[in-house]
Amino acid sequence: MNKLLFQSMFFVVMIGCVTVEVPAQTEPAPKPPAASAAPATPAAPTTGFRAEFLKQLDAVEKKVIDLAQAMPPDKYSWRPAAGVRSVSEVYMHIAGGNWLIVRALGVSLPAGISRDMEKISDKAKVVDHLKQSFEHVRQAVLGKSDADLDKPAKLFGRETTVRDVFFTVGMHIHEHLGQSIAYARSAGVVPPWSAGAP
Repeated sequence: MNKLLFQSMFFVVMIGCVTVEVPAQTEPAPKPPAASAAPATPAAPTTGFRAEFLKQLDAVEKKVIDLAQAMPPDKYSWRPAAGVRSVSEVYMHIAGGNWLIVRALGVSLPAGISRDMEKISDKAKVVDHLKQSFEHVRQAVLGKSDADLDKPAKLFGRETTVRDVFFTVGMHIHEHLGQSIAYARSAGVVPPWSAGAP
């Protein structure tokens, strides 16, 4: 075999034995997911009016929800007299107030919320609306700062402040919690937080 041919074959064999690491074709790195349309929830305040309001809101929400859950489904259509709200209508009125009053602050209503929702009488749906409406109020409070509290707002055609809108929501809930307690006791249901009390 001639020397040139031997060297060529040797060179080809050697190249075949050498492993050269070539980076594999990779796909471009995935893009991070697009930011959600919903803004991040601001941290809850620990002092000041909003902190105190949220603490009170948590307490009254627990009572309303606990009482709504304690009422048997067949009592949801009960009313103490003709022409007044039934049990379910009172709960849905609380939810409606929670949804609608904070509109005075520019807070949008979720789709499907209207005054007609007081006709909802299914217990599970009523409780779900209550929970969602309390969260709606909570987010409205978190969406404002302490500096916003004295800013003007228009509620039921009158000039007021952001702070007063929150007072109105709280007062409305408490008014109808009292009504719900009277309804429950009239229907033979003891409010859960007072069960066993003397």
